[in-house]
Amino acid sequence: MNTNTPKYHYVDREKSWLSFNERVLQEAADSTVPLLERLRFIGIFSNNLDEFFRVRYATIRRMTLTGQSNRKLSSGEVVKTLLSEITKRVIELQNESLRILTEVESKLEEENIFIVNDKEINEKQQAFVKDFFLHQVSPDLVTIILSDLAEFPLLRDTHGYLVVKLMLDDKLVQKHQSEKIRKAVSPVRYAIIEIPNIINRFVELPCEGDKKFIIMIDDIIRFNLDSIFNIIDYKAEAAHMIKITRDAELDFDTDLHKSFVEKISSGVRDRREGAVVRFVFDREMEEETLQFLLQNIEIELNDSIIPGGRYHNRRDYMGFPNMGRTDLTYPKLLPVGVPNLSLEDSIIQQVQKKDYMVYTPYQSFSYLVKFLREAALDPQVLSIKITLYRLAKNSQIISSLINAVKNGKQVIAQIELQARFDEASNIYYSELMQAEGIHLIFGVKGLKVHSKICVVERLENKKVKRYGFISTGNFNESTSKIYTDVTLFTSHNQIMKDVSKVFEFLQVNYRVHKYKHLLVSPHYTRKGFYKLIEREITNAKNGLPAYIGLKMNSLSDIKMIDKLYDASCAGVKIQLIIRGICSLIPGVPGMSENIEAISIVDRFLEHSRVYIFGNNDKPAVYISSADFMTRNLDERVEVTCPIYDEDIKQELIDTFNIGWKGNYKTRIQSGDLSNNYRKIEEGEVFHSQMEMYKYYREKLNNKS
Repeated sequence: MNTNTPKYHYVDREKSWLSFNERVLQEAADSTVPLLERLRFIGIFSNNLDEFFRVRYATIRRMTLTGQSNRKLSSGEVVKTLLSEITKRVIELQNESLRILTEVESKLEEENIFIVNDKEINEKQQAFVKDFFLHQVSPDLVTIILSDLAEFPLLRDTHGYLVVKLMLDDKLVQKHQSEKIRKAVSPVRYAIIEIPNIINRFVELPCEGDKKFIIMIDDIIRFNLDSIFNIIDYKAEAAHMIKITRDAELDFDTDLHKSFVEKISSGVRDRREGAVVRFVFDREMEEETLQFLLQNIEIELNDSIIPGGRYHNRRDYMGFPNMGRTDLTYPKLLPVGVPNLSLEDSIIQQVQKKDYMVYTPYQSFSYLVKFLREAALDPQVLSIKITLYRLAKNSQIISSLINAVKNGKQVIAQIELQARFDEASNIYYSELMQAEGIHLIFGVKGLKVHSKICVVERLENKKVKRYGFISTGNFNESTSKIYTDVTLFTSHNQIMKDVSKVFEFLQVNYRVHKYKHLLVSPHYTRKGFYKLIEREITNAKNGLPAYIGLKMNSLSDIKMIDKLYDASCAGVKIQLIIRGICSLIPGVPGMSENIEAISIVDRFLEHSRVYIFGNNDKPAVYISSADFMTRNLDERVEVTCPIYDEDIKQELIDTFNIGWKGNYKTRIQSGDLSNNYRKIEEGEVFHSQMEMYKYYREKLNNKS
């Protein structure tokens, strides 16, 4: 008997992720989405794809290079076959994104917004483009004549480049003094220009009446090629865009004399030289030019070579200007207040009386900042401890912590230096905080710290009282405007005592604590959820009500999926709201007939993790920083917190049900990855995100 044969069936996580990114692309294709938002969804799709190649594709590629091409993954996929299928699917999605972009640009023209190239600008615009190039672009331009170099230059990860084919101008041949010299001169040379990213890639040209014009930096450079190369005897014949993506895995220096910060910094620098995992080129490029590049850029797999259109780095469309056309963007939704939780009064004193929950972006992130600012000034506060993962560019959180130190508080911050692609930013903040006197914890060897927790210790009646918050999302003012996350404010003694134990573990890793209320990865989360699922299985077998409702970003852990399959087979009703990866296959007789799964992709990024267990009609409700992925359960420090306040518990059940009821922007998660929309019965449209906003607005009005 083959003991490696899986008991159940699964969707490959990479294929499921690509299916999620297809849902993002569906938003770009949706005619009901405002035009400028459709462009931004194209940008999000492209940015997601870049990260996918840098991380997931790179991991599979490493397997093929280490003799594991025929390895069978837990999903049943063979590595080399999967790599080929991914490339094929990516090319299909990129072609679709190009089609959608062309359609959106055509629709923009109907709104008198024109995206023009270097061949389409009139004399007035040409004068503007020349002046803009000289003063804004040229000073930052990096141009390299490739034929003059002994070694091909290192191309930067995910940056855009123009490869320029240069031809010796026949009129200039006469400048050479002898036939011998003429023969020594190559008629063709190549140059490469790095497209600068210090300014917006989209430049507004002078208007003409009601017509607005946009040109890309790429085309401003193309228009000025003669100016760039006027000091050599060659003329630019063609300029085509290329982009490479590198393996973003950090390889750590083993030098024991280096600090962890130095090792992370070194790893980030070395990432610039990671192996090329994707090479995207303009399909209109001449074969001769393409072969020149392929011979000089080290690409070890043909699957990494992907033909594209005239423009790459479509992620830049996330920053497309609105040109004052707010009618072509989503209408603003101002966050509402939390009933009975006043920003004008002491947050700490209000949390002393009862728990509160903030659900961003429907409610304001300002409550978190106000809590920390108050703690920084409160004479009775002794210390603040907080975990930090991804921070805003100009973080009010960091400002509050620095303010606390200046007011004599002890501040301990655990900052995750390995937060992927935010390493450099977090190194900057760590150096800033250290300089200001904040005590930093750099995590646990072999584990990322992904938990979102804060505890404040306050002296009250000669005793230490703890207050704090536990969240599903990062403490980031910028992303809080577009990510849906829940944050619990509490002074519950036992919960806060458990949170303090997490910080003790972060400081003294060899001591594993026991927690009375929290489920903490990597030691207790998996077992804790197994126990909760088993209770529902037991209830179902005993004829009692049995239900599980899970809302998360991704579900890919095979053992956890097997548990859910077992629950389904026992008769437990399971509802899953999973935005991204879903390796579980719902609705299969004898395996998962009691499981339904949906994905919501809309204007806000569904990021909250909410877990509901029926418990014989006495629901147990949890919020968590952890998805049901192996890394979250076994390889990170994560915190899952029970909700004890009955009002908040009901609120989370209500919001889950609102999401589940949605039939607009809601897709069915299925084994065939078809991304079919939920059917709208009898014309009744239920837009879950807008209904969520109404729910919180009415909740506030009813308390007023």
